[in-house]
Amino acid sequence: MKIKNAKFIISSPNLKLCPELNMPEFALLGRSNVGKSSFINTLVNQSKLAKTSNTPGKTRLINLFEIQTDFKPFILADLPGYGFAKVSKKEQDSWQKNLEEYLLKRKNIISTIQFIDARHDIQKNDIQMQEWLKHNNIPCFNILTKCDYISRNEITKKILIIKKEFQNNVVPFSSKNKQYIDGILNEISNLI
Repeated sequence: MKIKNAKFIISSPNLKLCPELNMPEFALLGRSNVGKSSFINTLVNQSKLAKTSNTPGKTRLINLFEIQTDFKPFILADLPGYGFAKVSKKEQDSWQKNLEEYLLKRKNIISTIQFIDARHDIQKNDIQMQEWLKHNNIPCFNILTKCDYISRNEITKKILIIKKEFQNNVVPFSSKNKQYIDGILNEISNLI
C-alpha cells in the first residue's frame, strides 16, 4: 500500500462534534510526547500536517486526518495523550472522559494504535490503557517509537517485551529513519 495524499479534516473537543466519515479509522493512543504527531507526518511524508511540540500535552483535541492510498482511504484520529501534561486535574479528567467516549462509541474504528516510547520501560499508564482496551474488546496493535535512540538489539528486546506483556503485534518506528514505514502500512492494510 502506498500513500497518495493526506489532509487534515478537523479538530474537535469531543465525539459529538466529529463528522461521520465512512472510512476505516485508526485511533492513535499514547503518553504525552510519545511521537504520535511525528508519526503522522513521517507516514504521509508531510512535515507540517500534524502539529508537533516538545511540550507534553499539546494535543488537547481529537484531530482527524484523511489518508488516501492506492488501496483504500482511511482515517487517523490523533487523540490527546495520557500521562504527564502540565494541565489541571479537571482538564485531564475531561480528556479522559472524551477519550473513553470516543473509543467506545465511534463506529468506524477498526483498531487502536498504542504508541510506546522505545527509550523507556512500559509505563504504568500504558498498561492501564491496554487493560482498559482489552476489557472493552477494542482491537489494538503497538508501535514502538523513537527507535533511532536505541540499538537494533534493544529494539528486538523491547518488541518481545511488549508482545509478551500486551499480546499484540508490535511494529518499530522512527521519524528519522523511514525504513519502518512499509511494516506499518502492511499492518494497516491487513486490517482494512
